[in-house]
Parts: sequence; structure tokens; C-alpha cells
Amino acid sequence: MQAVFDAFNGLDVLVIGDVMLDSYVFGRVDRISPEAPVPVVVANRREFRLGGAGNVLLNVQALGARAIACSVVGQDSYGDELCKHLEEKGLTTEGMIRSPHRITTVKERIIAGSQQVVRVDTETDALISEEERMLLLAKIRELATGCDVIIFEDYDKGVISAELIRDVVALAKEQGIPTVVDPKKRNFLHYHGVTLFKPNLKELREGLNISFDPARRDELEHAAQRLKEHLSADGTLITLSERGVYIDYLEQKHHLPAHLRQIADVSGAGDTVISIAACCVALKLRPDQVAGLSNLGGGLVCEKVGVVPIDKERLLAEALKAGI
Repeated sequence: MQAVFDAFNGLDVLVIGDVMLDSYVFGRVDRISPEAPVPVVVANRREFRLGGAGNVLLNVQALGARAIACSVVGQDSYGDELCKHLEEKGLTTEGMIRSPHRITTVKERIIAGSQQVVRVDTETDALISEEERMLLLAKIRELATGCDVIIFEDYDKGVISAELIRDVVALAKEQGIPTVVDPKKRNFLHYHGVTLFKPNLKELREGLNISFDPARRDELEHAAQRLKEHLSADGTLITLSERGVYIDYLEQKHHLPAHLRQIADVSGAGDTVISIAACCVALKLRPDQVAGLSNLGGGLVCEKVGVVPIDKERLLAEALKAGI
């Protein structure tokens, strides 16, 4: 397993999707506003962090691989802040398209003490324009050369479209690059021909419009098989929350239970799972290893409060302990 973790350091991972900015305003509440029955938050600190597909970039980087972002953000102050944060984290911005016709997605959380008072989202979920799509595709073609795996990190904010998926999957097949997908609802059934498709249980039920009991192995297997057949995908990795993960990939099927954890926050766990799974697929690991490491990593980040990338050394220690 040490050799696998060392091999992560040599990977180039292209991440296509909705890179966002998370904003946090911290303060205190001393009074109620005279204008409306709402608390007045006196701000004393503001933080910006990478969000959305940006958290996948950080997880890939934490594993030791080189993470390359391909996305479209606005020519606005938040876009400037986002690109500055990428650079500060040692991530390249060469795949970032700056559009004068688009706003940068920002999720702003107002926090008083330890309590989140309100969240304000500044965003558009409209699809990027044809011109923007072609510029993005050109960047992907340029940066995909030499990459070991491509991740589609879809948050339904408009960067990824059916046309972009079609063109990128065709490009990946031409160059022998595996494609791994973390889907959302709008494009769920458009990811034809990908290598590994990773929905959670809710996304799977809604995407296929089916109802099944994940506690019943036969029903879970049937749902996974339907998904694979519909997408002509090589495999699927389904995250089942407290029930662990199920993988149907390379003619192998495994259901791995969740590890017992002291759960503090499930935010960002899916980003960790897709990052680990993609790196494992790039190294051509066995399906049980792909699922095992991904399941382990997703559980580990849930022990931390807030969205945090995986701790590589702890993941290795836990993997050795678990005998993966």
C-alpha cells in the first residue's frame, strides 16, 4: 500500500466542473435590528475558501497528485479572489476561463458565535455560452495531454453540459484517459461511456427515477446494473452514507460497510471520495481497493468540522490497519 500512496505523487489529474468560492463572515450578535426582527451581526473576520470543484482540487493535491482545474468563472472581484486562492494553494489557473458575461459562484455564510445565521448564494445555474464552451474545450484538449485521469465534478451550475461531456469523453477515449464522474441531477443521464460513475443514494434514485431498498443486496445490484447499462459505463461506485459504499466495476461487485466514526460534519465527504477513487482508477487498482480507500477517506473527513481535504498520512495508516 505504501507503493500505491507513493505512486499518487506522480499523477496528473484534470478536474472539470463548477469551481466556487466559499465566504465566511464571523461575528457576534448583541441586538435585534430596529428595521426588522432579525439579529444584527457585527462582523470581525471574513474568510474565503475554495468550494465546489475547488475542494476536489484540494483533495487531489492532498493525495500528492497534481490537480489541474478547468472551469469558467466571472471577470469580477470574486473571480479575482478565487484565482488568487488557487495560486496561493499552489494550483494552476491556466485552465480557468474568465468570462465577462458570467458571475462567479459564491456561497456566503454569516456566522454569529458558533451559529450560522444565514447563507447568501450569489450564482447563476445557466449553461455557459457556446463561445465559452468552445474556449473551455480548447483548454481541456490542451491540458488533457499527459493527464492520467479526468474528473467531472458537476454541481449543476452550468459549466458542464451534455455537449461538453460528449466531447470530453470522446477525447478521453482517443487518448486512453479514464473518466470519473461525481454527478448532479441535470446531466445525470448524459455521462455515456465514462469509466466510473459515482452517485450517492439520493442521486441514483432520482436520476433513474426508481425506488429500492439499499439494505437488500439484490435490489442494490439491480439498480447499479441498470445504471451501468443506461450509461454504457465501465463501472459505478455508489455511496450509501451510513451503509458504506457499493462498487460494480471491472466485472467485480463489492459492498463495503461504513467504518465506525465519530461524525462531526459530512460536508465535503463526496469530494474526498471522488478524488481518491479517481487516483485509484488512474493507477489501475482493483475494484475492492478503489472502493476500500474511497470509503475509508470519506469517513475520515467526516470526523472534522467544516470542509477539509484528506490527511494522506492518516489515510495510509488507516488503510494499512484495515488491510486494504
